Amino acid sequence: MNPTCTNGSAPPQVCDDMTVEVALAVMAGAHTGHLRVCDNDDQCTGLVTGAQLTTVRDSAAYTDQLRLRDLSPHGPSASSTAPRT
Repeated sequence: MNPTCTNGSAPPQVCDDMTVEVALAVMAGAHTGHLRVCDNDDQCTGLVTGAQLTTVRDSAAYTDQLRLRDLSPHGPSASSTAPRT
């Protein structure tokens, strides 16, 4: 399994099956405050920030099995065709 999407644009992109904890580690390693989230077809579906992920991780409902695709919505749209929130 490739944890990052194959299109090479910045900022870092991760697949939606990644756990919140791993996404936070990727974000820390990349020294960035946000990640684009993509699906299994390498289509970007959203953007998550470190603050959003930290809030989720610190919540009472958090488990170490929580994946980015479980977060709804992913935050501001990463796709120009998707509606912005």
